Amino acid sequence: MSLRSKIHSKANPAQRYIAEEAGTHVGTNQNKIRTSENAYNLMEIVNRCVNLLVDLGSDIEFDVKDKLSFTARADGNMRGKTLSTLMNNRPNPYMDINTFKRLLLLDMIIEGNVFVHFDGSGFYHVPARHMEIKTDEKAYVSEYVYNSIVKFKPNEIIHIRDNSSSSEYRNFRGRSRLLAAIKTILTHETALDFQSRFYENGTMIGLVVETEAVLSTRLKDRREKEWMSKFNPKDSQGRPMILDAGMKAKSLNTNSFRDLDFNESMEAMEKRIALALGIPHILLDSGNNANLRPNMELLFSTTILPMMRKFESAFEFFFAYDIELTTHKVVALRPDLKAESDRLSSLVNNGIMLGKEAREILRLDPLEDPLLDEIRIPANVAGSATGVSGQEGGKPSTNEDDK
Repeated sequence: MSLRSKIHSKANPAQRYIAEEAGTHVGTNQNKIRTSENAYNLMEIVNRCVNLLVDLGSDIEFDVKDKLSFTARADGNMRGKTLSTLMNNRPNPYMDINTFKRLLLLDMIIEGNVFVHFDGSGFYHVPARHMEIKTDEKAYVSEYVYNSIVKFKPNEIIHIRDNSSSSEYRNFRGRSRLLAAIKTILTHETALDFQSRFYENGTMIGLVVETEAVLSTRLKDRREKEWMSKFNPKDSQGRPMILDAGMKAKSLNTNSFRDLDFNESMEAMEKRIALALGIPHILLDSGNNANLRPNMELLFSTTILPMMRKFESAFEFFFAYDIELTTHKVVALRPDLKAESDRLSSLVNNGIMLGKEAREILRLDPLEDPLLDEIRIPANVAGSATGVSGQEGGKPSTNEDDK
């Protein structure tokens, strides 16, 4: 085994099994997660909704601040700068941060659980669908087991979970938010299958053959085979037939998609799926951008930020550092440059903010100007006519010589 292979194996002992994708699923959603996963892979609306959350969530970064007073769960003494690098730039030697975040967010949405292995120097994603949580007699986590083979200690796994039910694993596992839309997803899939069959049959739903004669079961079967061989819209688009013995053919294609309200039903189901994932449906309508920004802000405030705070909380608990979310890289939330410049200028001119701080917020290059490091005091404030701290004007002079 090469040195690189040895290092990789030590860094993430579950890697060989992750690559093989073997084993039995042991997640919370044992019976339904396959449906959720297939829905993401095969259904356009689910794929688009999930990818929207993943794409936007991946842009959020973590600001690592001061050390907290409680004891960290992780072994060793992690430096804040190192933790920031792992969370925002390079989680491990083998994966870029965007790919890493996307894997975590996909597990969060589809599985309701995220498992990150910490080997003392890097973060490694461990697929949630094969991870089992073992508890002891006190109902605390005793170990994590991947694929029924690889065991992890509690201080080696960072577990982020979505909302959980009290009846499942005593709150130790989360639940996929897609489960709330499972019934709608299955109905949506059935409707799409119906649509496919409708067109395959040449838009004919069915055909009834009437006869006054009494037919035996064997004769009915033979007649059915004859009809299927001579009148199969999928293959022959319906060849003409000559009927005898009083037979009459009646088409059942009187119902159209308009009669069935098919399009309206599909749109209503897609709205319910988006609602289950916390996405304003208007954001999925590419033809309407009038209310894009307020709805994007609504999506972040009610769905994405609360979801990302679960990551923030889990990493805070594991490493005992104060961690805050930062959205400065989220293009959709960036304010209009002119409006933001005017707002910051007002704060600087009123002595609330330094000019240097305003330039940093606007992501402008620093300037070598000492005035940018001084608080400006408004000229209309009594005792401060100069507008610069340290050059106070004082009260208006009453000395006749100064007039």
